[in-house]
Amino acid sequence: MFDNLTDRLEEVFKKLRGSAKLTEENINESMREVRMALLEADVNLQVVKDFIARVTEKSLGLEVTKKLSPGQQVIKVVYGELVELLGGTTEQIRLDGRQPVTIMMTGLQGSGKTTTSGKLARMLKKKGRKPYLVPADIYRPAAIDQLQVLGKKLDVPVHPSTIDMKPVDICRQAMETANQNGYDTLIFDTAGRLHVDESLMGELKEIQDAVQLSEILFVADSMTGQDAVTVAAKFNEDLEISGVILTKMEGDARGGAALSIKQVTRKPIKFVGVGEGLDALEIFHPDRIASRILGMGDVLTLIEKAESVVNRDKAAQLAKKLRHSTFTLEDFLDQLQQIKKMGSLEQIMEMIPGINKLKQLKNAPKPDEKELAKTEAIIRSMTKKERHNHKIINGSRRKRIAAGSGVSIAEVNRVIKSYAAMLKMMKKMRGKPGRMTGKKRRKMPKGMKR
Repeated sequence: MFDNLTDRLEEVFKKLRGSAKLTEENINESMREVRMALLEADVNLQVVKDFIARVTEKSLGLEVTKKLSPGQQVIKVVYGELVELLGGTTEQIRLDGRQPVTIMMTGLQGSGKTTTSGKLARMLKKKGRKPYLVPADIYRPAAIDQLQVLGKKLDVPVHPSTIDMKPVDICRQAMETANQNGYDTLIFDTAGRLHVDESLMGELKEIQDAVQLSEILFVADSMTGQDAVTVAAKFNEDLEISGVILTKMEGDARGGAALSIKQVTRKPIKFVGVGEGLDALEIFHPDRIASRILGMGDVLTLIEKAESVVNRDKAAQLAKKLRHSTFTLEDFLDQLQQIKKMGSLEQIMEMIPGINKLKQLKNAPKPDEKELAKTEAIIRSMTKKERHNHKIINGSRRKRIAAGSGVSIAEVNRVIKSYAAMLKMMKKMRGKPGRMTGKKRRKMPKGMKR
């Protein structure tokens, strides 16, 4: 999402790295370029002015140090200010205190409220909560049905709302049902409009008065940029929202909403939607996002994603198979599935430190989801016997696999060849000096005891 901004900032800091020392002149010149980069990213004008003023003031007051170059010193200041701009600290839903926890999802039509309600229910269920989805949008015909479908997929109960009921009555009844059945978290999916109007706000205030709400979350489409910020400010003015969820963060948005909304509304971004899947909702960490913007990656999120999909027992079995050269195409297919669960290849690569510099190289490799899907289709077209022993895959078998996966025989050959090369490489690594495998053991130098 922040690719263009990251590239622009990288250019600014590159020039500073070539400077022998920090001066008022090169700081001001750099800040002019940073200002342009932020404005091009659709960041609110006043937010940009305040940000540049703070960074300039702190950069001019920096003490010269031999440990950091001029560029590194300014990057350190920019990073700190970006973290503050994005909210400073990570804030999540308040799950303690009065029970059940009640969350009202608000926002304009098309922002992704209903899908986000499902994603949030899934996240809370994984934390051990007992969520209850409440369809309170009686105006969009498919809204109730959509939430019921999501509830079924997630195995989360959904309140039996109907379009002839009043939204406020639906919410009251849902509270009674939750208390009777022990549901500890209610998620009210409310109606949206194409724009903010009095009838929408009146309905939401009615629900707010009737039900003691723990959270009022504003769901905004990050692709709409400053429009999202303006609407968030209006919702906050009328309802006093407790936080924001930004959807479609994986898209081509310039990042202006994410960088402006906290400063304008004074309310934190709590979650971000990073894909269409029901697992594609992440907690918003200002420090990690700032790190990504500056091209420094996001190792902590990458580790968390890996830990969420990797089974420890399976990982131990895989390590053993790699050591003993028993890693099959079946195992390879399993690993492809694990990678897919972590998100798109592009999202994963963005979290790797220094990846932005690699992407700028002329012949830099680019993530190709289609190739990954093609490889998966090829392996799935093999029989179980073929996956466990690739050496039996002769000409006629390759022809059948190619036809079954909709690719050419050459592409089937490429996958098998790559797999065989990987096994060969693993074997070489295992046989390197210093590694004692099987019964073969290197002689110890004289005078050394085992």
